[in-house]
Amino acid sequence: MASTTTTPSPSNTTTRKSALLASYGYPSQPGMARAVAAAAAAASDGGGPNSPGGGLSGRKGSISTTRSSHRYSQLYSMAAEQDVEVEDDLARAQKRLRELKTKISSQSKKNFVLERDVRYLDSRIALLIQNRMAIAEQREVAEHLEEADSSDGLFPDDRKLQSYGNLFFLLQTEPRHIATLCRLVSLTEIDTLLQTVMFTLYGNQYESREEHLLLTMFQSVLSAQFETATEFGSLLRANTPVSRMMTTYTRRGPGQSYLKTVLSERINSLIEHNELNLEVNPLKVYEQMINQIEENTGSLPAHLPRGVPPEVAAANSDVQQIIAPRLSMLMEIANSFLDTILQSLDQAPYGIRWICKQIRSLTKRKYPDATDFSICSLIGGFFFLRFINPAIVTPQAYMLVDGLPSKHPRRTLTLIAKMLQNLANKPTYAKEAYMMTLNPFVENNKARINKFLNDLCEVGDFYESLEMDQYMALSKKEINLHITLNELFNTHQLLSQHREALAPQEKHHLRVCLNELGAAPPQVPRKENKTIVLPLFSRWETPIQDLHSTFLQETNITQADIMYMETKSILVQLIRSIPGIADKRPLDLMKIAETAATTKDAILVRKGIKVKEMLIELEALNVVDDRFTFMTEEVTEELRHLGNLREKVNEEAASLESVFKTIGDHNNYLRSQLDSYKAYLQNVRMQSGGGNNPGQGSGVGVVTVGGKEAKKGKQQVLGPFKFTHHQLEKDGVIAESNVPENRRSNIFFNITSPIPGTFIIALHYRGRDKAILEMDLKLDDLLEKQQDQVQLLDLEYVHFNVNKILALLTKTFIKR
Repeated sequence: MASTTTTPSPSNTTTRKSALLASYGYPSQPGMARAVAAAAAAASDGGGPNSPGGGLSGRKGSISTTRSSHRYSQLYSMAAEQDVEVEDDLARAQKRLRELKTKISSQSKKNFVLERDVRYLDSRIALLIQNRMAIAEQREVAEHLEEADSSDGLFPDDRKLQSYGNLFFLLQTEPRHIATLCRLVSLTEIDTLLQTVMFTLYGNQYESREEHLLLTMFQSVLSAQFETATEFGSLLRANTPVSRMMTTYTRRGPGQSYLKTVLSERINSLIEHNELNLEVNPLKVYEQMINQIEENTGSLPAHLPRGVPPEVAAANSDVQQIIAPRLSMLMEIANSFLDTILQSLDQAPYGIRWICKQIRSLTKRKYPDATDFSICSLIGGFFFLRFINPAIVTPQAYMLVDGLPSKHPRRTLTLIAKMLQNLANKPTYAKEAYMMTLNPFVENNKARINKFLNDLCEVGDFYESLEMDQYMALSKKEINLHITLNELFNTHQLLSQHREALAPQEKHHLRVCLNELGAAPPQVPRKENKTIVLPLFSRWETPIQDLHSTFLQETNITQADIMYMETKSILVQLIRSIPGIADKRPLDLMKIAETAATTKDAILVRKGIKVKEMLIELEALNVVDDRFTFMTEEVTEELRHLGNLREKVNEEAASLESVFKTIGDHNNYLRSQLDSYKAYLQNVRMQSGGGNNPGQGSGVGVVTVGGKEAKKGKQQVLGPFKFTHHQLEKDGVIAESNVPENRRSNIFFNITSPIPGTFIIALHYRGRDKAILEMDLKLDDLLEKQQDQVQLLDLEYVHFNVNKILALLTKTFIKR
């Protein structure tokens, strides 16, 4: 990291901080600059969770009788919470939690990339199944299925690496650049950019500095969206880069954790009732009714014709009788979902709530006459439309359930999401008049939902804590970014493409960086897309070499203040490091120092001697009394805070362990899906003469050597591979079984693949030579069933789960 030994002057530092604030996009307010300039000394009226102890009074040379919370004190409290020199239960729990958060952040990015691949391939494979894809397109899809190089690589050009490090430090610490870029790019470009922004540039999803910088970018984006809005009704609702950005933000770790905690149990209890049909659309109910009558009687009465219009279906008395109890049950279920959501206010991620707060604030500023109901409809449009409802409608995509829910529960979840959306927004029944029958749910809960949406907005701002985080960042020896080559080059290309809008002036820092880098390199093939470690630094920000010296120069803090806080910090370290030393209350600080100074641990001895000398010096300076009363109170309070913190850390870790497992399971599912697509594509290309060598006719059983066709060899038969009934049932492959319980232990399956893409499944009974049943399966049939969301494959004696059998076949045959 670039560094300098020159200590910044107060005037330069003030200028630097003003520039930092301006880059965040904060309004220039009286008092704000002053608060920033006194970054560690400004008093606040409620210390907050990271400042349990008091601070120092402004009266130098006298004993404090009242101590206001103090930002420099917060630094030591933050240090105490993350003290790497201490090895107690809290430190071990925090280490575990940090590692877990890092894993979730990394895995979230991998899943986001895989989900994009699966979405792309879903549509392409559908064309393949319909035989509507040319050979050239098949090659394009094949390239999309290539494995990316997951190993860390080195960037070949050190000078360019430094230039990229400078550029990305600028992008990370001045979010307005990315905010502007997100408004300029097209919908086809936004997903790749969002991947870089959400999961790389601000990829540490649980680190406050990166989270707060990301949120300042949202503030800038939303402000511009409101400024250019022409109609209130269209705000935040259209599918734009901004709306895509907001949706992507909710897919980060904290949002996923919230959805799993709040919705998973409720959704899983609903989908257990596979046969519960709560359809209330009269037209669909009518069709289901006459189909059932025809199935039971073999014909339809004359008064029940097919193809009736919606109003005729709605007027049918039998249809009305079917729908009436369903309406009551639907509203009861929707109320249970709503209750769960309303009770989760305190669990909602800070970032989600802060965005809601910005929406409310910007709406009031742009439309001062807007009613509370109208404002809440915009907040609800984000919270429900972009965050809650997608998880209810497609819970499998949000890792809330295993596999795809069956037909009836899936429809019920869709109806519940519609009801919640109508509740959160101003309902319109123009397109779906039948939803009007559920309007009592909306009317009965309107006041409750508006209160909840307003309460969501009641969170504090992070401006001062972000400034503190920036101090800490500038004092770090290293800030690194793990980024792929294609993320690097794609961001570079987009910035260059919109250079004039982003940095119109030659001396603009962003333009200087782009001019130095020159033209953006082309994207590399997936298999060469290595992840590199990019050291971030700034030639324009002066790194802070010594926090103590900086605070002394920039604030009204004295050397005695620093000594007081350092003494308190070391005492807390000693108490955490020596079991039982703080059991007796009130604490005897001098005795604690003396005990540490006489231990067998050299580090504790040095700290004990040092803190004893500091206590004596502070008493001589008249900063503390001879009984260290106020310091004792503050150390006691700090220890109480750290004890509470340990419990919270353990609770959070337990919750995130579950989230991490779920994210890992989802990753395995996505990978198995890609493997299935890869197998199918390979099979199609071989049979259509594509092979691995485009242009060379190499059908099934034909290999090419040096571009020349070799003789046809005998087709290799793979298998049989044996699976017991118990094994497949345990793995979820067998979803339903008609085999009697007492005979299942004697049932097994042999699976063979005579040619690529074709499988023979034979059901055997132990002791018999011949198979009881044989079924010929083709990979494209299975994929087509999956595309059509068919869940079960009927083998007469058993029903296979389509997704699970597809994954099993892929794992067993394709990877061999």
